Amino acid sequence: MKILLLGDIVGRPGRNFLTAHLSGFVEKNHIDLVLANGENASGGAGITAKNALEISKAGVSGITLGDHVWDQKNFNNEIDGLEYVCRPANLPSTNPGRDRLILDANGTKLGLFTVLGRTFMGPKVDCPFATADRIVSKLQNSCDLIFAEIHAETTSEKEAMGWHLDGRVSMVYGTHTHVPTADLRILRSGSAYQTDLGMTGPRESVLGRDIDACLGRFVDGMPRRCPVAEGDVGMQGCLLEVNQQTGLPESVELVNWRECDLNS
Repeated sequence: MKILLLGDIVGRPGRNFLTAHLSGFVEKNHIDLVLANGENASGGAGITAKNALEISKAGVSGITLGDHVWDQKNFNNEIDGLEYVCRPANLPSTNPGRDRLILDANGTKLGLFTVLGRTFMGPKVDCPFATADRIVSKLQNSCDLIFAEIHAETTSEKEAMGWHLDGRVSMVYGTHTHVPTADLRILRSGSAYQTDLGMTGPRESVLGRDIDACLGRFVDGMPRRCPVAEGDVGMQGCLLEVNQQTGLPESVELVNWRECDLNS
């Protein structure tokens, strides 16, 4: 079974790219299911129900969120109606939304969840490691595959989560930093791991944001708006072939495609 994981979808450029190209990429590579982080999908910060539906219609079956989960006005009143979206599981239990998803792919049950890291991250959240243990224990008896995302700033916290869940999930992967890492591999107990998937968004940018605005902010220290960049867009993540009986990956492959690549 082939699963495509995509890094943070950034703004309208990222959404438009998926609408235009994802279905063709899925068909060409015989992909069974697509998962993506959507926490930057609306204006670069947060997501709206309208944009979540747009991403779903483009072919993404499960959407995870992150530290910008409540940035868009009224999304806290919309999330409960989005059965294909899950918020970070270690937010307070009183927060609306689902802390995990169970998706069906041709009879195979796939569990998906995300946790927020605590190092250099803004929101005050429960321990991501204890939360991951709790969610995995709820999913392992009802799911054939489990995918665990950690939305975090530091490589060390993400790697620690990889070793913590190794052998208990199909894959542990990181999001949030928008830069794909070259460490995609299968760990010693069989789980796949990658520190960060990267992003689906403008490549000529600073993490998806306008170059001049971000550069100016670093140079003179003055606050300024940093809008989502335009121009050349790419899709980054990884592609796994997973054994449905063991729940573990048999092969892993980096995905780093530009629009011109997808049209070739």
